[in-house]
Amino acid sequence: MSKQPNMAQMMQQVQQMQTDLAKAEEELREQVVEASAGGGTVTVKITGALELRELLIDPEAVDPEDVDLLQDLVMAAVNEAVRAAQEMAAARMTAASGGLAGLAGPGGLEGLGLGL
Repeated sequence: MSKQPNMAQMMQQVQQMQTDLAKAEEELREQVVEASAGGGTVTVKITGALELRELLIDPEAVDPEDVDLLQDLVMAAVNEAVRAAQEMAAARMTAASGGLAGLAGPGGLEGLGLGL
């Protein structure tokens, strides 16, 4: 006959994981990634919480005759920074959850009603 899981121990582990995930989320709010476009003419810094912290534009990139190029460079830099921040967040949350972060989706840990 198989041994029943220790529910108290499982709940303690879930609570520890919740604490670790909350700490990871807080750390992500402070961590910053940087991305650039146009050979560094546009540089963006964004947090792991996807908050834009800094946008630098080299004055040489400002051409009143070609605003479309500048807009494209800003968009490319922001999109790259968002991608890098999401990648950083996913890695951090996976580490904090012991590899279970992917279970937080539909039917995963959230579906257990544990407040994750």
